[in-house]
Parts: sequence; C-alpha cells; structure tokens
Amino acid sequence: MTPDAEVTRGRTITEADIVAFSALTGDHHPQHTDAVWAETSHLGGIVAHGMLVLSYALGLVPLDPERVIALRRIEDVVFKRPVRIGDTIRVEAKLARPDEGRGLEGWEWRVLNQDDELVVRAKIEAVVRSEDAPEPAEDAASVAR
Repeated sequence: MTPDAEVTRGRTITEADIVAFSALTGDHHPQHTDAVWAETSHLGGIVAHGMLVLSYALGLVPLDPERVIALRRIEDVVFKRPVRIGDTIRVEAKLARPDEGRGLEGWEWRVLNQDDELVVRAKIEAVVRSEDAPEPAEDAASVAR
C-alpha cells in the first residue's frame, strides 16, 4: 500500500456488469461481448471495459457530499492490465494536492485487483468547499436582510 493512502472496500466484476455497461454505453467491442472472439485475442478472454473499471473505482471512493462539489478533471489515466469477470478491484486514494483555499484538490488513485496488481492509475481533481468558505444562506429572505 502507498503511504498515506486510503483504501476502499472491494467490488467484484461480474458478467452482468459487463453486459449492462455494454448496453448502456453502446460499446459492444467483441473483447467485452463475444467469448469466442475474445478467447482468440491477445488478452485470452472477455475483459471489463476500462471505463467500467474507472467508473466503479469512482463509486468505491467515499466522496463527502458536504465537501466535494464536483469532479473537475480525470487525467493521466493508464490501464495497466485487464480486469476479468470475477476479479475484485479496490482503490488506494492518496491526497496529492490539498486544497489551499482555491477550492480544488488533487488525488492519485491506484486501482488494484485481488492479487494487489495495479490495473488502473489516474489523477483526479475535485472542486471542494473551502473550509474557510462561509456557509450558504438558509433562504433568499435571510440574504436580503
């Protein structure tokens, strides 16, 4: 584990996940949807879409809705090895750039499989409420006073 990293719970990738993601996105590449074709590919079988793995990683990281307003950027995403049906992923999230009053902070994510192998790495930037920012007004009437 990376020093100072928070580690999420795990999430096992299922065939149903891959089928649903293909249907939702329209990405029906045979590497993800055709077992016979995928078996003869250089990856040797069906693998999860990289964007499915990244999306599940996002769901695993507990983003505090009172603090995190929105994701601003996902960059330097590298898909290191395939994720197969039955693999369990988890995320090591390390704060790389704390908010310095600008309302932005940066994270480095390492997505690992059940064998502690790196499958994805990415840098995430989030818009956050600054700890020094005033609390929003309760209603429009209180602002007018």
